[in-house]
Amino acid sequence: METLPFNTTPEKEIVTTRILNYPQQLVFDAWANPAHLINWWGPKGFTNTFNEFDFREGGKWSFVMHGPDKGNYANECEFVKIEKPSFIAWKRHSKPLFQVVASFKEISKEQTEVIFKMIFATADECSKIRPYVIDKNEENFDKLEVELSKM
Repeated sequence: METLPFNTTPEKEIVTTRILNYPQQLVFDAWANPAHLINWWGPKGFTNTFNEFDFREGGKWSFVMHGPDKGNYANECEFVKIEKPSFIAWKRHSKPLFQVVASFKEISKEQTEVIFKMIFATADECSKIRPYVIDKNEENFDKLEVELSKM
């Protein structure tokens, strides 16, 4: 899969958007600081073990997501583009393969719109994952809001 920038279509994307009642920099920090990210990343009931988090373009993010009932899911990612405090993009080197684009738009001093896109190489790959992740991404954002309330 080519690296950003690239052309995509809605059929290749899963998009989750939420307006958070927190400043842009704080929201960005919740994604960029592993001490916060580890507390909220993943759906309800999931926890993480971070093996590496090198937050820079070309840096690696290696972690294991632990399911609430069973299962450990290894994830290998590489940060592709970072624009503080408005944009983070990474690509996954573990299956399922996709890229993530997260943008953080200041609505006001106390509100930030987050747009989280999962971008797949083909519409078929996206359609296989879509039924499972739409609700899970919302759970992920619920956990982000809890973490932001503690920061």
